[in-house]
Amino acid sequence: MKHIVESRLVSRRPAVRSRLAVTIFLSGVVSVTGAFADDDDIDFRPGNLLVSRSVYDNNPANVVAGKTSLPPNCLPANCVTATDDGSYPQIWNNTLVDGSFGITAKIVLDQLKPTGALVNSLEVELPHGSERHDRSTGDQVVTSFPSKSELALNLSTDGRVVTFMGYLAPLDALDVSNSNTPGVVDSTNPVPGSYSRVVAEVDTHGRFHFAKTNAYSGDNGRAAIRNDKNGANVVYTAGNAGAGANPQPNGIIVGAGLQILTAERTPLAAQNPGLPSPVGSFNITQLGFKADKVGKDTNFRGLTVSNNVLYTTKGSGSNGINTVYFVDTTGFDANGKPLACPSGVGLLGANATLPTAPIFYDATQLQTLGVVPYNMCILKGFPTILAKTPASFPFGLWFADGKTLYVADEGNGTNTFDPVSGKYTAAATRPGSGLQKWVFDAGLGAWKLAYVLQAGLNLGVPYTVHGYPTGQNPKTGLPWAPAAEGLRNIAGRVNRDGSATIWAITSTVSGNGNQGADPNQLVMITDNLAATGLPAGESFTAIRTARFGEVLRGVSFTPGTDRDRVVDADDHRDDDRRDNDHR
Repeated sequence: MKHIVESRLVSRRPAVRSRLAVTIFLSGVVSVTGAFADDDDIDFRPGNLLVSRSVYDNNPANVVAGKTSLPPNCLPANCVTATDDGSYPQIWNNTLVDGSFGITAKIVLDQLKPTGALVNSLEVELPHGSERHDRSTGDQVVTSFPSKSELALNLSTDGRVVTFMGYLAPLDALDVSNSNTPGVVDSTNPVPGSYSRVVAEVDTHGRFHFAKTNAYSGDNGRAAIRNDKNGANVVYTAGNAGAGANPQPNGIIVGAGLQILTAERTPLAAQNPGLPSPVGSFNITQLGFKADKVGKDTNFRGLTVSNNVLYTTKGSGSNGINTVYFVDTTGFDANGKPLACPSGVGLLGANATLPTAPIFYDATQLQTLGVVPYNMCILKGFPTILAKTPASFPFGLWFADGKTLYVADEGNGTNTFDPVSGKYTAAATRPGSGLQKWVFDAGLGAWKLAYVLQAGLNLGVPYTVHGYPTGQNPKTGLPWAPAAEGLRNIAGRVNRDGSATIWAITSTVSGNGNQGADPNQLVMITDNLAATGLPAGESFTAIRTARFGEVLRGVSFTPGTDRDRVVDADDHRDDDRRDNDHR
């Protein structure tokens, strides 16, 4: 028995309608069964942008003020009562009483020209019409709308597909982002629900495949990259785990940070993932610091692959170190320490490769040492300050070449507001927020910060969103209007003239009860790749702003884009001319 769901590719031209009929088996695996279009412009074009967007349905009945218990099915000792109904954006004031508050929403992938012009959108929807049942669970792949760290997009290593992470859960389910996973249940988690985390991949024709994982129980998966080159068939993921008490169960400890799983073609219903499989492990004791909460040093967010090496970032939480890391696959010294960084900080070994298997860890030491052996290093030159007193908040990262690394810094979320200047003052004055350019100094044998690009971001300056409330949120006493604070996920290309163009998703501050739910922006900037001092005249331009009830999350190039040759603006102008000639 199988059921039909429509997954639509909507053209930007009003006269053109295109639609894919998609079969979702009871497992949830998606395959194209037919295509209907007035033209053939329904696929992703290499070199375009892909942006992930979450859309909330703005149903007041999703939450009942004064009645809905939060978290759902909570034990009496953990329960609070909702203060606001499901109306957007007031619903996010419930975060002020329930720190786990969130609601699941649909995921939309927008194909954009590099200038920001919309080409089409791919949306995975619930069944319609005669296909509306079997709805025994109502599950689909969704995101938690206000969870700002979710839905990063990444091209696979051969460029054929783009991957991201979500949940196997119904729409409008509450507090899913802090739920357990079915195979790793923490009895101390105040959120008793259980939902699988899911890796999704989409190809050039808008076809999806999904893989379940028990990783990130108690928290969320943030990013995924499929390694499908040279016979590999694995996926790397980044995220965080644990929402309960300390000590954490073993499954929580092994289910955090960097994970590895096999790319699946098996139907979801037939998938039965076991315990999570960590592929990278780091602990602040590698730098000589006293250990903190086991399993929380690997609260990772950004993820990228460059020159056959896996990199990630940490930029939130009070444990560990907010910085840039890489996985060392060159082996261990006689003391069991990574060859590339026996003291926790280092550079890549000459024989570094991408990992193909999980860490073979000692389960007897999980509660005291975490996942050992530790096989990750802080990239030399990047911060080594404990997150208890953080100096940076890195998120997305992109290597323009072997000696140039761009790192997005989102800021720390401080929403201090000055009514006289009309600005969020902390956001407006923080020097590290925005796009950091790091260059490798061969003389020092380390990376160093060259400069931070901020011009045009209008940090701390509120902007208007059509339909959004004006004035102050009475629950916070601060303006509803959001302002950019920094950047989250990024994508970039090197242009023919030696410059680099970077696209980025903004982070925000506001008086919203949950700043992750603010309508944010997609911005772009072109930087002189060779510059080591801040160039004059470079400025960000906002090319897309989320509308009422929307947030933007990830940005990458479209499936089918050659990772080693991202076409630049000249190529797209040629494509546009050919399209016009054809029409």
